[in-house]
Amino acid sequence: MQAATYHGPKDIRIEEVAEGSVDAGEVRIDIDSCGICGSDLHEYTAGPIFVPEGEPHPVSGEKAPIRMGHEYSGTITEVGDAVTDLSVGDAVAINPILYCGECRQCHEGNYHICDSIGFIGLSGGDGGFAESAVVDAERAVPLGDDVPVEHGALVEPLSVGLHAVRRSELQAGDAVAVFGSGPIGLSVIQCARAAGAGRIFVSEPRDARRNRADDCGADELIDPTTTDPVEYIQSHTDGGADVTFEVAGVEPSFNAAVESTAPSGRTTIVSIWEEEVNTHPNTLVLGERTVTGTLAYLGGPRSGEEYGMVIDMLADGRLDPEPFITGRIGLEEIVEEGFDRLIDPESDHVKILVKPDMT
Repeated sequence: MQAATYHGPKDIRIEEVAEGSVDAGEVRIDIDSCGICGSDLHEYTAGPIFVPEGEPHPVSGEKAPIRMGHEYSGTITEVGDAVTDLSVGDAVAINPILYCGECRQCHEGNYHICDSIGFIGLSGGDGGFAESAVVDAERAVPLGDDVPVEHGALVEPLSVGLHAVRRSELQAGDAVAVFGSGPIGLSVIQCARAAGAGRIFVSEPRDARRNRADDCGADELIDPTTTDPVEYIQSHTDGGADVTFEVAGVEPSFNAAVESTAPSGRTTIVSIWEEEVNTHPNTLVLGERTVTGTLAYLGGPRSGEEYGMVIDMLADGRLDPEPFITGRIGLEEIVEEGFDRLIDPESDHVKILVKPDMT
């Protein structure tokens, strides 16, 4: 079958790969959709980051070239002999977190910050930019009858947003500012709105992405190329936002996110960074501000606690993935119409879904 494999920066190839056999505790997925993630773009432009290059990943045992794609959904076509809670025909989203199960963090249930953290489609395993995949049954999370299988490919990024909002300790009515409205920024906006946020400010330089933020529940849209977001947020709140989220991964955005909080405010950093940033610690000290990191979502043997929450929120309409999706392409188009389009600074795209069966 065909799959997209990562060989290095700017080197993703559509290649023929073997379909794996299904062991007792595994299932085979006929892949419907797989989203191109910001993490995939980082690997494409500046990697390897999560992709193991020199030594194999300690959990997957693999290194580049690896099959890419970690935001995917599909339908089960085969189940292993020991699988009792899944059936052929079930629509599922794949929880891609890889963890060792042996380190301190795993023993404490924090599988998403395992000492050997990795992700299917970045660190090895059967990535979702392919026609099918074989995964451990615990990673296949049922979508139920009320969530379209295509929308299952958005469960992973929405879970990132949900986890970030939970990490931020956002309280109902809090003034919120989100810096960056790419796919994860939009996830944060929707999850913050669902959590009862008050006014939500969004700082985003791209017109199309600001408009998507409006569709996702933002109240105030700021173009940082023409308006100082710190001054704007401070002047339209009681001295600053209660909670801010940095989701752009660039130094000006980081500093603005911190500086736009009110004293005792909280900033949550969601981005994966390619470079270091310079900031003045007095901004934190003099206002007793807090900066918190967040990675991925709660996962592990419970099939992804926050995955289940997101699926419930999709089913009852509290979350809407449609504003995210700006393109659907076939597997053979993944580089030119997918990766290259998304890294183009003039592009209007937010989330492009790769659909192997698309002609």
